[in-house]
Amino acid sequence: MRIPVDTEAAEPKRPSPRQIRRAITTSVVANGLEWFDFFAYAYFSKSIAQVFFPSDSAVVSLSLTFGTFALGFVVRPFGGVLLGMYADRVGRARALSFLMMMMVVATLLIGLAPGYATIGVTAPLLVVLARLLQGLSVGGQYSMTSVILVEMAPAGKKMFYGSFNNVAQSVAGLLSSGGGYLLTTHLPAASLVSWGWRVPFLVGALAGPLGLYIRHRVAESPDFQESRRHAGPDRSIATKFTSFLREQGDAVLCAIGVMIIGTASSYVWTSYLPIYVERQLHLPLSSALIGIFIGGLINVVLLPVSGKLADRFGAYRLFYPTVIAAAVCTFPLFWFINTQPSVTRLITGQIIASVLQAMISGPHSGMLAMIFPARTRSTGVALSYNLAVTVFGGMAPLTISLLIHFTGNNQIPAFYVIFAALLSLALVRFTRTGQMATIAERERRPIGPIGEIDAHRMSMAAEE
Repeated sequence: MRIPVDTEAAEPKRPSPRQIRRAITTSVVANGLEWFDFFAYAYFSKSIAQVFFPSDSAVVSLSLTFGTFALGFVVRPFGGVLLGMYADRVGRARALSFLMMMMVVATLLIGLAPGYATIGVTAPLLVVLARLLQGLSVGGQYSMTSVILVEMAPAGKKMFYGSFNNVAQSVAGLLSSGGGYLLTTHLPAASLVSWGWRVPFLVGALAGPLGLYIRHRVAESPDFQESRRHAGPDRSIATKFTSFLREQGDAVLCAIGVMIIGTASSYVWTSYLPIYVERQLHLPLSSALIGIFIGGLINVVLLPVSGKLADRFGAYRLFYPTVIAAAVCTFPLFWFINTQPSVTRLITGQIIASVLQAMISGPHSGMLAMIFPARTRSTGVALSYNLAVTVFGGMAPLTISLLIHFTGNNQIPAFYVIFAALLSLALVRFTRTGQMATIAERERRPIGPIGEIDAHRMSMAAEE
């Protein structure tokens, strides 16, 4: 299979300030809309379980819902790699537009699908299909917007500009959790199950017109244009991917390490927490959504601050102490919440966790994008990001729920985050890419793209 190319290599043309603002604004809004839809599934998982996965056992019903939630993550690496290779070949904006339209179809499918009581087994099958499409779409979303933001950013501000990708996710969390709070507190339980939970998915269809706008009005970055000028002959997807892994495998491991802790912590404190609050702490769902909303506000403020600190002092210098802090603080936070469950303790724990998350995640987009060279940047970011999120994010609700069910230990979420933090530290510390980046920061030398340096050294070694 070959990816067609309909663009001719030309001298890179620097976008105007207006085009840069347009690319950054639309990328951030697009990412926010996509994640608004994705978060909605987690927040209304209990209602979705009742509508599409009815069962005499609440554990079975919820496990099926979380299993479908995880399914959307399982296909993400495939969607991310394919869309990333497509973006590296034909353009970031074109690929972003395509995946947004895919998300619109998936979101409408969930929002409009009849329930199990109406069409039987076809209902959960439609939800499974929609989650597959959502997974394929989101698989390329983060990487595409990360690359656009970082490539359009001026020198010395890559981490700061990249942080707005995570800000978009936080805003999406604010809107979805805020909407979820209003729906759960102002609608009777019967109305929430019958139609209320569908509202966020129908709102998500607003991404459609924006996708068309991006396709026709957003310019490509000079980095992409330059990479196309020096692109080699068109090769099959299998050949290109094999070559990418051979040249950039170490960089992928480092990038996965960068993402694991932020991913695990985020999904534990947002996607999984609502069901944990209801089933383990026996507190109302609204209390979890209030805390998630407050945490989102904290992230919106602190993520750019974290990005700016990373530009000023070094992203890896910020990475190590913040990840260690997360590992040290998570167990005491869950112990504090579980010993005397209350809304006050829950929200206090969420606020502290949100501060740690913001300091860890702010530089993520910039770190990932700068690890890889422009010619394979979308592919590299998509693969590493989606592998980390699939294993440590999408599987988190199902994994933690089952572990708590079989062990009876309410501290499982804390152990999960601690394990993720230690693994992150190990992958970044002991990969060649992570070591080179740390040394470069210490010596005040430009960090990236590290992948370009590695690929060059490997090619020189092969020639010798």
